[in-house]
Amino acid sequence: MNGYNDKLNTKSQHSETIALLIDLVQRASVTPADEGCQKLIANRLQPLGFSIEHMRFGDVDNLWARLGTDEPVLVFAGHTDVVPVGNEADWTNPPFSATIEDGHLCGRGAADMKGSVAAMVTAMERFVASGQPMQGSLAILLTSDEEGPAVNGTKKVVEALHSRNEAIHYCVVGEPTSVNQLGDTIKNGRRGSLSAKLVVHGKQGHVAYPHLADNPVHKAFKFLDELVCIKWDEGDENFPATTLQISNIAAGTGAGNVIPGSLTVDFNLRFSPAITSKQIQEQVDQLIGKHGIAADIKWNESAAPFLTPTGSLTDAMRQAIGSVVNVESTLDTGGGTSDGRFIAKSCAQVIEFGPLNATIHQTNERISCDDIDSLSIIYEKLLEIILNTSES
Repeated sequence: MNGYNDKLNTKSQHSETIALLIDLVQRASVTPADEGCQKLIANRLQPLGFSIEHMRFGDVDNLWARLGTDEPVLVFAGHTDVVPVGNEADWTNPPFSATIEDGHLCGRGAADMKGSVAAMVTAMERFVASGQPMQGSLAILLTSDEEGPAVNGTKKVVEALHSRNEAIHYCVVGEPTSVNQLGDTIKNGRRGSLSAKLVVHGKQGHVAYPHLADNPVHKAFKFLDELVCIKWDEGDENFPATTLQISNIAAGTGAGNVIPGSLTVDFNLRFSPAITSKQIQEQVDQLIGKHGIAADIKWNESAAPFLTPTGSLTDAMRQAIGSVVNVESTLDTGGGTSDGRFIAKSCAQVIEFGPLNATIHQTNERISCDDIDSLSIIYEKLLEIILNTSES
């Protein structure tokens, strides 16, 4: 493929996928705004026979569009919201201009993940237009809340589908998973995420009279040192070992001659299935007791680990990738969380696959136009494999 070397953003001069991506990127849909992205997509799918359902929860727009009533149900999942652009002056081109330069489309959300969304939509359009028989149903789930709290987005839609016994059997989340070249990495699972806010209590006082105060920072030193040195588990054949990172520490009044009355520590664990969040919390509680510190702790488990073993969906995606870009894909469970965690609770098989992630959330985010066109063909090939050969 070629034809993306000029600094252009005129949609008529590009493929259907790139033209749609330009339209999406030019919409400044910073979380939780959608800016009409989902309506644009719904208007393209409805004439093809998709039933359209706009699900708005709070200030979040969600789209559920489905074609067919039979099982199995294959779902493409993604998000139309993007992270803030930061200082616009740091961008070479305006972040929502969707400028094409040196074969890459530049703009906020191009890689994460409007590129995948555009590729999914055009893949479905071509698949339906081909008229080939479909054994099952095809759907897309989009939210404008993935980059934010993730409370009123995919989670709520999945709950609504579950309440009416509408199942998802296969799901492909369009997260940018590729590392060095398109197709090299498929995410077939994710670690869990467990956050904690620890408040260590002491007694405020003057630094010249420490016997009249109780310094919580000093009290917490040995506890924190032991906490970060814990070897939680060994991981397993699919997951790396659990890790803990301290993200914030705060204490004091700002004055140099005041002993603080409390110390606040934020930390997060990305945990494998080799340990449960309950076991982690119990171990931390025991450590607090061991060091005799007065403390309160609040926990928040935002994601449980999930895994899709090697099987029909992973095999089909590998086959599709190999047939289009001749790359042998690796299965991986590293990285952060995604909306796949919500879908996995009620879905037999969930994987993530999308373009290169080298510039996501960065200034001058960009994506290869050739890669996006190839990605759309890969998604189309996956539909052909799954919806023509899968068993319900």
